[in-house]
Amino acid sequence: MGKSIMFAADLTLPAIGQGTWYMGESADQRQQEVAALQAGLECGLTVIDTAEMYAEGGAERVVGEALQGRRDRAWLISKFYPWHAGVVDAVEACERSLQRLKTDYLDLYLLHWRGNIPLEETIRAMEKLQQQGKIRRWGVSNFDCDDMQELWQEPGGEACSANQVLYHLASRGIEYDLLPACSQRQLPIMAYCPLAQAGRLRHDLLTHPELGEIANERGISVAQLLLAWVIRHANVMAIPKASSVHHVRENAAALTVTLDDAHLARMDRLFPPPQSKQPLDVV
Repeated sequence: MGKSIMFAADLTLPAIGQGTWYMGESADQRQQEVAALQAGLECGLTVIDTAEMYAEGGAERVVGEALQGRRDRAWLISKFYPWHAGVVDAVEACERSLQRLKTDYLDLYLLHWRGNIPLEETIRAMEKLQQQGKIRRWGVSNFDCDDMQELWQEPGGEACSANQVLYHLASRGIEYDLLPACSQRQLPIMAYCPLAQAGRLRHDLLTHPELGEIANERGISVAQLLLAWVIRHANVMAIPKASSVHHVRENAAALTVTLDDAHLARMDRLFPPPQSKQPLDVV
């Protein structure tokens, strides 16, 4: 199967999942999107990440179609808007997501980014959803180190199961403080946009000449090189978009790629690790 991460004491997941951002926006792409997600499951990419924000529920509907008859093979994540982070609104938002996804539970439910609703209220909302059996675990997205420290200090905040943030070779700011802090608590980081195709520090890494050389030396694609780089950490999962059956299979093959010290050093020279605190890169 390739590399996996310990998501909890009783749960191991593949270190690469399937993202769905921009899915559900075009009817003529729907069958290709469904086929890609189903092919990913066949390849062992069982983690599927979506959000109520993506195409305003459209991506969740695509996922729901893809998982008909396959729900038990997927580990399903969705995310909710920060203005739905209160107790009543979170329960209602979750219900709507479950209806679109055609399922009765989520494996993980994430606050998409931090808003004005107190963290204490959001924790209570997540606990209520867990008690109702609608979600198995909860977590956050786009939380920087200070946000995580504040969350962990709240009663019940230590139950947070993951933090999903932008992370790729050209955006390494989390390595300075956020990643070490989460690693210390064995909290998984889920890296969105791992191929650097969005964000403030967007780069066209897929056509970078020297990265191309390294990939050629390894007999892999640049996309596989970038994914292998992201998941080199013990507790980091990459969730690239599952855009086509070909790309999904390519992504899955990256689970078996291990980069040696010489190649990692070359990548460090091209894109050095942070030497000071960086603002969290977000999309």
